[in-house]
Amino acid sequence: MDIEQKQEEIIDHFVNQASNFKGSSLAAVIGEATSHPSLFAFSEILSVPNVIELQGTEHSIYLDLLRMFAHGTWSEYKRNASDLPPLTPDQVLKLKQLTVLTLAEANKVLPYDVLMQELDVINVRELEDFLINECMYVGIVRGKLDQFRRCFQVQFAAGRDLRPGQLGSMIQTLSNWLSTSDNLLITIQDKIKWADTTSELDKKHKKEAEERMEEVKKTLSLKADIDFRGHEEMFPEPGGVMDYDEDRSRPKRRRHPLG
Repeated sequence: MDIEQKQEEIIDHFVNQASNFKGSSLAAVIGEATSHPSLFAFSEILSVPNVIELQGTEHSIYLDLLRMFAHGTWSEYKRNASDLPPLTPDQVLKLKQLTVLTLAEANKVLPYDVLMQELDVINVRELEDFLINECMYVGIVRGKLDQFRRCFQVQFAAGRDLRPGQLGSMIQTLSNWLSTSDNLLITIQDKIKWADTTSELDKKHKKEAEERMEEVKKTLSLKADIDFRGHEEMFPEPGGVMDYDEDRSRPKRRRHPLG
């Protein structure tokens, strides 16, 4: 089962749970969702009416916690820890995994120093173990660990929930991409048309060259035939020409005087 299908099933489970509980029971559902090892998207849970109704109640900090897991990072949590529930080890791990996804959204090459600072990791060995065991093995990112350049080269990263107001920016980005793709398609079509035209011209020139070659061959053949016939007219038969030496060697007949 791929990660997208697995996510969908887990999300459906927690959406149903959140729809059926309120108050402290709903807070427990949020705690369970943010601790689940295979759940990395929370916008559907955030949109459940019962969850939205936590705003302004004694349990509103759990709504804020859910928002932190949907959009925030480990460093953001630390800055606001006094206003949020304390995290369990599973939640800390989850928020650090989500932090890697956030960093991968902006850059495809993540320096080790930046990752170590954002994740509170003290050495390279611990960082690489985290990236391999808790990120790549889980399937949320793929990439290459470059120990020589001390960076993580991101090849794939799962997407996070959109922040409020981010949808408009994404729509604009997609619109720009679509416009660029349309222009690229037009350019490709023009090049294909040019290539087809060039190919037809090449075929036409090749045919014309072959026709001229045939004409030259015919002309040369006709000339050779005419030259050969002219030679035959000058020397019609081998026996019809008397050799000069032969004529000179014959005895001349004496003419007798008339009596």
